Amino acid sequence: KCNFSLYFLLEVERKIRANDREYNSSFKYATNSIKTSKYNPFTFLPLNLFEQFQRIANAYFLFLLILQVCKIQKWMNVQVGDIIKLENNQFVTADLFLLSSSEPLNLVYIETAELDGETNLKVKQALTVTGDMRDSLEVCCEPPNNRLDRFTGTLTFDSQKYSLDNERVLLRGCTLRNTDWCFGLVLFAGPETKLMQNCGKSTFKRTSIDRLMNVLVLFIFGLLALMCIILAVGNGIWENHAGSKFNAFLPREENTVFSAFLTFWSYIIILNTVVPISLYVSMEVIRLGNSYYINWDRTMYHARTDTPAEARTTTLNEELGQIKYIFSDKTGTLTQNIMTFNKCSINGKSYGDVIDHYSGQSLEITEEITPVDFSFNRLADPKFLFYDHSLVEGVKLELPDVHAFFRLLALCHTVMAEEKREGDLVYQAQSPDEGALVTAARNFGFVFRSRSPETVTIEEMGIQRSYEMLAILDFNNVRKRMSVIVRNPEGKLSLYCKGADTIIYERLHPSCSEVMKVTTEHLNEFAGEGLRTLVLAYKDLDEEYFSEWKQRHHESNVALEYREEKLEKLYEEIEKDMMLIGATAIEDKLQDGVAQTIEQLAKAEIKIWVLTGDKQETAENIGYSCNLLREEMNDVFIVAANSPEEVRQELRDARLKMCPDTEQDKFLIPEIILGNIPKVVQDENVNGEYGLVINGHSLAFALESNMELEFLRTACMCKTVICCRVTPLQKAQVVELVKKYKKAVTLAIGDGANDVSMIKAAHIGVGISGQEGMQAVLSSDFSFAQFRFLQHLLLVHGRWSYLRMCKFLRYFFYKNFTFTFVHFWYAFFCGFSAQTVYDEGFITLYNLVYTALPVLGMSLFDQDVNAGWSLEYPQLYVPGQLSQYFSKRAFMMCALHSWYSSLVLFFVPYAATYDTARDDGKDGADYQSFMFYFSLISTLYSPQLGLDLSYWTVVNNLFVWGSLGMFFILTFTMYTDGLFRLRPSSFAFIGTARNCLNQPNVWLTVALTAILCVLPVVAYRFFYSQISPTINDKVRYKVCQMKEPAPRPRRTKLTRRSTRRSGYAFSHAHGYGDLVTSGRFLRRHALTPSTGPKKYLNTSDNICSTIIPPGHEISKINWF
Repeated sequence: KCNFSLYFLLEVERKIRANDREYNSSFKYATNSIKTSKYNPFTFLPLNLFEQFQRIANAYFLFLLILQVCKIQKWMNVQVGDIIKLENNQFVTADLFLLSSSEPLNLVYIETAELDGETNLKVKQALTVTGDMRDSLEVCCEPPNNRLDRFTGTLTFDSQKYSLDNERVLLRGCTLRNTDWCFGLVLFAGPETKLMQNCGKSTFKRTSIDRLMNVLVLFIFGLLALMCIILAVGNGIWENHAGSKFNAFLPREENTVFSAFLTFWSYIIILNTVVPISLYVSMEVIRLGNSYYINWDRTMYHARTDTPAEARTTTLNEELGQIKYIFSDKTGTLTQNIMTFNKCSINGKSYGDVIDHYSGQSLEITEEITPVDFSFNRLADPKFLFYDHSLVEGVKLELPDVHAFFRLLALCHTVMAEEKREGDLVYQAQSPDEGALVTAARNFGFVFRSRSPETVTIEEMGIQRSYEMLAILDFNNVRKRMSVIVRNPEGKLSLYCKGADTIIYERLHPSCSEVMKVTTEHLNEFAGEGLRTLVLAYKDLDEEYFSEWKQRHHESNVALEYREEKLEKLYEEIEKDMMLIGATAIEDKLQDGVAQTIEQLAKAEIKIWVLTGDKQETAENIGYSCNLLREEMNDVFIVAANSPEEVRQELRDARLKMCPDTEQDKFLIPEIILGNIPKVVQDENVNGEYGLVINGHSLAFALESNMELEFLRTACMCKTVICCRVTPLQKAQVVELVKKYKKAVTLAIGDGANDVSMIKAAHIGVGISGQEGMQAVLSSDFSFAQFRFLQHLLLVHGRWSYLRMCKFLRYFFYKNFTFTFVHFWYAFFCGFSAQTVYDEGFITLYNLVYTALPVLGMSLFDQDVNAGWSLEYPQLYVPGQLSQYFSKRAFMMCALHSWYSSLVLFFVPYAATYDTARDDGKDGADYQSFMFYFSLISTLYSPQLGLDLSYWTVVNNLFVWGSLGMFFILTFTMYTDGLFRLRPSSFAFIGTARNCLNQPNVWLTVALTAILCVLPVVAYRFFYSQISPTINDKVRYKVCQMKEPAPRPRRTKLTRRSTRRSGYAFSHAHGYGDLVTSGRFLRRHALTPSTGPKKYLNTSDNICSTIIPPGHEISKINWF
């Protein structure tokens, strides 16, 4: 008997009985509910308080106060062991063991875009024995894990055991396609599903400025304590030596130590303005305002899908201005995952370009150019667009080479056709490349209609013809080609082949040499535009030779030893001396503006890493298409080893090639942050540009603790890094690795559930609302519809937000330090009695009214240059990556500036009013007048802020000059007779403002103080801008010199000249042809189960599944 408590704590294997909830519940397996929110009703308060007290200043504010006086999402009621029914186009809600389906031989077709980003269909097949069974089956399988590509288990049924692997499992996140229904047994539910095991945990994200503020606040606390200790000691000394002389005015405390103790806490309260609570309130207001700018930005609005940009958090805006590394998904993020047939070469003639009849030049295709009219073809796909009218004319003129070209495309493939109603054809291809080629043939009059295991039916220019399918010579990674052997209705035997150009050229007849030269030129042109190319060839076969070859093929196919080698030899034999027909060029359509955006981000010194679940060749092709990888690079390293030692050696060889003089131990530098000393991998100088492509198997070894630094060091030396065939968890691990060892801010962008983990792991997560659902958006910090909006988010909003926040902090610390230091100097002249140098009303209104609005106006509206110039000069973004606008050094410079200003503000008025008299002969240095002096001079911070303002708006003018005006209005109001009569104790400074401001020496003192405060700043900035101007200085000077308005964003068409070519076949799956010829691929009408199951409908997430209650059997499914 099992010890269930121990089993639950450490699960070694999983045992499941179908539809036996009592047995299954004894193991306490997870339910099918998942939690995607940060909080629940019980954890909201403690977790939120914990998050708030990550800011040390908040703990300080709480201490000072004492001193002075998402919804849990639930899926349907599914438990481990239930048998559920899914229908076509439904989302798989749990990890299922496939039992049966409506398709022949228990096949199902699924789309795994949520898991690996691929939208091409994949085939899964149930065991034959599970199509006819009752509830008496038991599964023993591996415990929950995050391996998407592996599953092991055994099925026990009728005392027989059957092996289970990944081909029998439907994972949560898949979508059922082209399958009427299927039944599955729940293996893992809720958080135990492989998809959820790959999802990272939600973490509290804080900006680098927030983390720096914690360090600075600790320093300020220390400075505050030091000042208070000095003043407390001063009070003790003063009490001992001079306190007795003031007994008439202030009762003396006999215990000087206790007096010093009280003075310490009194000055803690008085000097608390050094870190005012309004600082954090103002920061949140600024962040909120900058978030609304993102939401309101029309340039980031996608009209076709009616999707605006959205700032889903208000706490990370300035972090957008410091991004150094971007981690991007490929499918749906960089690409639309839409393949289009763009160009072709047929018998040495190129088609696809639109030529200007006057100049003879190729025209750029725009909306004004009329596409080809396919109305002659009733079966044409209306979505297909082609602009070269000469090709369709060649079809209509029945040119033999053109017909042969499209006939090959209509016959040589493994596509499945589904005709729901007459003329409404839907192609289901295992790779989108094949779908694009077959669709092209369809529109040009060669329509693939249907197939059986023995025949392929196409419609050629309106005439239906059936070809006998004799053999499919399938694709694999070594062959890089596929061929079909068919017999046409007239009895002629032909072999049609398509594949990579280098492979096909080796197998052409010598008579094709001239055509091959011209076709090669066309291929170079196509490749230079980033198109994916492949070559088409054919060969007529002799009947007698083929009969003999077919017999040898059958013998090799049933051989027990060396089967693959024998078949490959036969394929090589028949696929030779072929005749070249032409070449195709397919565009894997990038999203609008992707190449331009990547170019802009590269100029801003931002490194882009592509993390994709797609195949290596496909990822490389996109890398070249969007100019991440370029032929001009010194080298592109491919790491594809299958052992740790080989991976380490390949990484080391790549690093030594980039930097031969690199040293092994001098690339780590310590970085002390709040007592922690993490290792930081410093940037290493590399001569030239390099790229790195690494696959998932090699990456798994590279991310191990003993090799991660070697991988990171090599990768960071490269301009571009592409990681392919990676799992969602590996994406997050790569992001975490860079965060751990690089002193840099990271951003992850994706559009599917497989990107959620890296979006959560990065400092900034950006979700794209695309075709793969809303999971990425719901987990992101910012979202929009297109990758191209990223440059506006970073180079405009991010840079502005960072610049504004840094200006705000510098000015805020400056004015409050200066305000507080004046108190410190005054203490030496008031007997350390904790007497304030300002009146209470001014202290209350200083941060609330007199200085709050000007700095808020600057922080919400200031721009060094506008959006157009920000995009024109991406280099303006670099200072943010280096934290040049606000850092520990900038803070210390601000503190020194405050120290100097406080000396000027205190001692210049002190010296000017010392032992002076008014015009009427009365004493001009009383306490009330002295207080008013400092109050008036302190308000001059607002005009000084004008030195930092680059963009004067009506609002800024109103805030700056309005705040100064409010000082005079409120001061004269508070110093009036009326308020004094109402509350004499609160408004004791009656008439002080009027008496002071009518004295000329007061105005002269104010002017002198202001000049002395501002003069060093002006002089420093002038000389610095002349000797060592920053990129901002240079751009602003250039903008001032130019009278033209800001440039509009350029939408130039980027081209890539390359000799590198790729074939569609790399994204094709090995062995798919066997399904076609075996007949298992084909759809046939199947009877639904005779016993109607009881249905439990749930509207959550638009999922409708059927739970088969215990006791209901599944009747045998008849296929014929």
